[in-house]
Amino acid sequence: MTVTTPAVRGVTIWFTGLSGAGKSTLAEALAPRLQALGKRVEVLDGDAVRTHLSRGLGFSREDRDVNVRRIGYVAHLLTRNGVFVITAAISPYREARDWCRATIRDFVEVHVETPLAVCAGRDVKGLYKKALAGEIPSFTGVSDPYEAPEAPELALSTEGVTVEQCVERVLARLRELGYLSPESTHSPL
Repeated sequence: MTVTTPAVRGVTIWFTGLSGAGKSTLAEALAPRLQALGKRVEVLDGDAVRTHLSRGLGFSREDRDVNVRRIGYVAHLLTRNGVFVITAAISPYREARDWCRATIRDFVEVHVETPLAVCAGRDVKGLYKKALAGEIPSFTGVSDPYEAPEAPELALSTEGVTVEQCVERVLARLRELGYLSPESTHSPL
């Protein structure tokens, strides 16, 4: 007799937004919460992927799209194998994000819609200051466009709310979409 186990459904939670919006912070806070619910989780941070998989790419539109598609392809492979993938990447262009959505299918787009002034105020690396001074060409949100999602599964403002409150909203949305069971809860660590 052959015993089969039910397929485990994965999903990609795609955080997109300006530099400094809070994408990586939210991704790192969400991961242990999902793990506590018994999910296999991988975080694909845009900066880490650029260092390890996309070294040598610049910041032209074409290079940014290549980077986003690489993240999307890796997310697709993991998601189809039951992993909850959390991405944190600026991913400034709709067309590349739409390609990822179509490729991955189980795709939850979370727009971290923090205002530019707040992002610039959080800028520990001084990138916004350099971009505003014209020292960094093609900086997303300053001298290069950011195409906000038109219909994300969730829009989050990180201004005036805690990381934990944002994570709770993501978990609630995942429950609504059927990626987590309604009774799956976890008290804060």
